Amino acid sequence: MAGSHPYFNLSDFTQPSPPSTPPSLPSHQRCRPSNATKGLLMALLGGGLPAGFVGPFSRMAYQASHLPSLELLICRCLFHLPIALLLKLRGDPLLGPPDVRGRACLHALLNVLSIGCAYSAVQVVPPGNAATVRKGSSTVCSALLALCLESQGLSGYDWCGLLGSTLGLIIIVGPGLGTLQEGTTGLYTALGYVLAFLSGLALSLGLLVYRSLNFPSCLPTVAFLFGLVGLAVSVPALFVLQTPILPNDLLSWTCVGAVGILALVSFVCVSYAVTKAHPALVCAVLHSEVVVALMLQYYVLYENVAPSDIMGAGVVLGSIAIITAQNLSCEREGQVEE
Repeated sequence: MAGSHPYFNLSDFTQPSPPSTPPSLPSHQRCRPSNATKGLLMALLGGGLPAGFVGPFSRMAYQASHLPSLELLICRCLFHLPIALLLKLRGDPLLGPPDVRGRACLHALLNVLSIGCAYSAVQVVPPGNAATVRKGSSTVCSALLALCLESQGLSGYDWCGLLGSTLGLIIIVGPGLGTLQEGTTGLYTALGYVLAFLSGLALSLGLLVYRSLNFPSCLPTVAFLFGLVGLAVSVPALFVLQTPILPNDLLSWTCVGAVGILALVSFVCVSYAVTKAHPALVCAVLHSEVVVALMLQYYVLYENVAPSDIMGAGVVLGSIAIITAQNLSCEREGQVEE
């Protein structure tokens, strides 16, 4: 019959067609960011950018009330102590498992030394230059330590980014090192750069120790230990080496609170990032702290920024872009990343 012919089957035309939906990809073809991508983005957005505010705020607190560096370190450590409540709620030991407790305390001690040297350095040299030396030394030392101790290789693009970021840091700090004044002022300035270098060395060692820790609640445990060990070291050292001061102005307390919060965020993000990506690449991405510190140094502290600083900051940003673009990748769901 004619009505049964496909061309005369009107029901095909009168019935509404179901909405077309794009075919879903099989689970093995769906992509998600790789661990290296997650680590580098966390280091850039959560580690480097907040840390760039710490140096200028520390210098503002020192200029407002001559707040000693160890006292500022004590205030920062106090922000880490409430993490003990989280560990108690989870039923985890505050000091970590007994078999890794020594390494966890060593990691905390290295971070305390790193932060103490960094806070002392920003009081005698511009915060941008101090951050430059600290991040440059941490990057170089992390790369060498990872190659010697962990036998972790880097690609050609990664080495290009590392060398470029180191070159940018040399461009920033080189002219300042060549024009040190003679006498007491020049001696204090040179001491500030030495402290910044030691701060970066201690940071790289601390990151390497943290990568060897592998137990539940590792991140909150080391964050709490930083506050505990920091108080145990800095409180006696404050009364021996420096004079405690109680600020009586709102600006100093605001800067101290901002330093504590931003430094805690940066500490957590960097500790997470170093478990996902190579420590040298994490330190290289953290060079974004230098660019933020230079901007605040010019616009907030009204300190001069030389053309070499701007040129070096551009080289650093380009190197970060190379490293990030090289390591931006995705892995298929259900596929284990090597």
